[in-house]
Amino acid sequence: MATLAPDSSTLDKPRHWSEGNPTDADLAHIPGEAGWPLVGNTFKMLADPHGFAKGMVEKYGPVYKNMAFGGWNVALVGADANELLLFDRGKNFSSEQGWGPVLDQLFPRGLMLLDFDHHRADRRALSIAFKPEPMRHYCDALNRGIADRAAQWSDQELQFWPVIKQLTLDLAADSFIGIPWGPEADQINTAFIDMVQASVAPVRKPLPFTKMKRGVDGRAFLVDFFTKETHKRRETGGGQDMFSQFATATREDGSLLPVDEVVDHMNFLMMAAHDTITSSATSMMFQFAKNPEWQEKVRQEILAVTGGLDAGGNPRPLSYDDLGKLELTDMFFKETLRLIPPVPSMPRRALREFEYGGYRIPAGQLVGINIHYVHHSEEYWDSPETFDPMRFTPDKVKTRHKYAWTPFGGGAHMCIGLHFAYMQIKILAAQVLSRYRVEMEEGYKPKWQPWPIPMPKDGLKVSFKSL
Repeated sequence: MATLAPDSSTLDKPRHWSEGNPTDADLAHIPGEAGWPLVGNTFKMLADPHGFAKGMVEKYGPVYKNMAFGGWNVALVGADANELLLFDRGKNFSSEQGWGPVLDQLFPRGLMLLDFDHHRADRRALSIAFKPEPMRHYCDALNRGIADRAAQWSDQELQFWPVIKQLTLDLAADSFIGIPWGPEADQINTAFIDMVQASVAPVRKPLPFTKMKRGVDGRAFLVDFFTKETHKRRETGGGQDMFSQFATATREDGSLLPVDEVVDHMNFLMMAAHDTITSSATSMMFQFAKNPEWQEKVRQEILAVTGGLDAGGNPRPLSYDDLGKLELTDMFFKETLRLIPPVPSMPRRALREFEYGGYRIPAGQLVGINIHYVHHSEEYWDSPETFDPMRFTPDKVKTRHKYAWTPFGGGAHMCIGLHFAYMQIKILAAQVLSRYRVEMEEGYKPKWQPWPIPMPKDGLKVSFKSL
């Protein structure tokens, strides 16, 4: 399906993402559309990215070019394309140069913006933060934090997105950074939100009063904070929180990561965890309310595992050792991520010329896969718009293309925090469903902002009715 041209390697000559883009003539043989002068298809994509992609595939097939955001992008659509770019057997695609145009001003040198040996070395060093001992610490902190907040939702209708967004930030201050909720955590949260909003702002220069200026200022604040804290935690040994683990992480030769790299990794992982977990948790709550019969099945599994309420009438914590027992909850969440993946598409940049689907794609070209399209494709899923967690029984998973479901990416860049995400989501489900029945008004159909991170435009109105 895909081959590499052996005489056109640029693998040993890494370039900045803005240098050496292929010309129009280099891409003339690839079908696609340039769109309107100057803006290309940018506004059409933003208005309906999933509909736009569907129309392009129907018109041009699973390989097409598209002019948007100031340059040509070549879309490679399908599970085979997902495997080609994500598994990347030959180290032919740069994640750093793919994400660079969006993230390198605000989140440079995060794991997603590193390639090959540098990525592998830093990932191995940072993986200490996701070993069983610190994960048990996070589990206890998540149980406490989510239980305290969920207790406040009794018999209320809430806009769930802003509620879970704030809770996720507060949990990150506790589990990730190890600081108590309060003014300092609020300051960090504000700076962090400004950075995230700036990363997708249309104005890419930090001009006064723009999102990018607020984002750059927010980054400066967090760089200063995390730099001082890294030195402090190296002196004291830190604690079990994620940041302390990063601050004291070592490479294979025993050397500590440079302080500025610790800071960049922390900034990036806060961003990656916060927005994706917020989106995923909101999508899960939507599916609980939309599918009450499945909500009840998941509730019964949770009650059987945790033992239900304690003597004081409060849900028992979900222990770290019991996380793996929630098999149906796991399948429910996976189906939620299939329908609404928190990262709908992923970019890369080709370091070598390659062939895919009968087309030659030149070195230096920005390419991308469409996770959302593949998750909704009849080629891989029966009745793909129907919610059915039973798609994720072990037998069905075995018979499906391994890269037909990729909400956490894949290959070397698979999300390092995916087990943390599963843990937080399962604890949230346990605390909510042990207390409440999650409901929506009859006929309510929230509209979703589909890109870059899916979110309900009205915040998702759901009610928490006490059991």
